Amino acid sequence: MDILLDDAKSEQQFRQILALIPLAKNGETVAQMKERGLIYKVNWGASIISLREIALKEEHNHLLALKLWNKQWRETMILAAMLDIPSEVNEEQMDYWTKSLESPEIAEILNTFLWSKTKFAFIKSLEWCRGKKHMVRFAGLNLMGRLAINEKSAMDELFEPFFDVLSPLSKDQNLKQVFYRSFILLGMKSQAMNEKAILFAEGLKELDSLTSKTLSEMILNELRSEYVQNLFVKNT
Repeated sequence: MDILLDDAKSEQQFRQILALIPLAKNGETVAQMKERGLIYKVNWGASIISLREIALKEEHNHLLALKLWNKQWRETMILAAMLDIPSEVNEEQMDYWTKSLESPEIAEILNTFLWSKTKFAFIKSLEWCRGKKHMVRFAGLNLMGRLAINEKSAMDELFEPFFDVLSPLSKDQNLKQVFYRSFILLGMKSQAMNEKAILFAEGLKELDSLTSKTLSEMILNELRSEYVQNLFVKNT
């Protein structure tokens, strides 16, 4: 990544934030996360709402975000996503942070608050869906779903390349839930995308994978449901 010179203002913000985070600690949340296998280097158990309150009082600052990420506390990584400036993010940073992910929580936070707002979002989502590491593929799928929400007015053609990379991911039992959630969002973007998503889901039945076949049934039931189909009627 680009080397940025430190400055007094960013360092002061950084120190102030580090002092605020322990004030939002929640030991019960930490214990619950450990039970679910969410282990961090340091975890104060602060809620996303509490961290949003901290972020709203701070000026967005790219250098500050880099410093927060490098601290590697759960809360500093979340605040890094909230306080970075999307226009100053480059592909190298996106790859470096994403490839170092160990938690789906941080992957989802990054996609929601930062990656989906960058000009590289579509490129990286597709690229990560082809990745080798589980968390990279998870991030790619989750980002696809986030883009389907955020970019409702974008051309469907921007989303069509995803159909070329999703079949192998449908076979991975460990990606089943994120695949389902994100694919449903893709199929709800527009009526045309709904039809293409249904056709793709029909094809999953033909794959030599029980997970793919199960996903096919789940997806078809949802995308053909009265609720989803009525969404398109309301928008016409």
